[in-house]
Amino acid sequence: MKVQIKKLSETACIPERGSSFAAGYDLRADLTDPAEIRPHETKMIPTGLSIAVPQGYFGGIFARSGLASKEGLRPSNCVGVVDSDYRGPVMVALHNDSDEARTVEPGERIAQMVILPFLAAEFELTEELDATARGEGGFGSTGKK
Repeated sequence: MKVQIKKLSETACIPERGSSFAAGYDLRADLTDPAEIRPHETKMIPTGLSIAVPQGYFGGIFARSGLASKEGLRPSNCVGVVDSDYRGPVMVALHNDSDEARTVEPGERIAQMVILPFLAAEFELTEELDATARGEGGFGSTGKK
């Protein structure tokens, strides 16, 4: 699959995979200076890129496991979405879950993007839904017996 990408600055980095079998493409911070993120604060970190995700797909922006588990930094919305018709700059709202200030360095890998297909749905209003064995059982209703 070909995905068009536009660098918005000279320092922006094209997303790369960490290995040939990696699903995610690393997104890097396009910063001129380090950015401090205080405890429990969220900061918008630019990638310096615009991406034309093909129609029928979206770019899912996920945490990098090492950054999240070791530094407590993750996308604030847990999973960001780059829609196929969006052409603006890709930003990562990076949240610091830790109790210590963290610093994001220029060029640092801050998140990963996975290109995923989706199905468009057409919602139909109805008076009743079909019956299932679970019915209206909510959180935890299919757990321990």
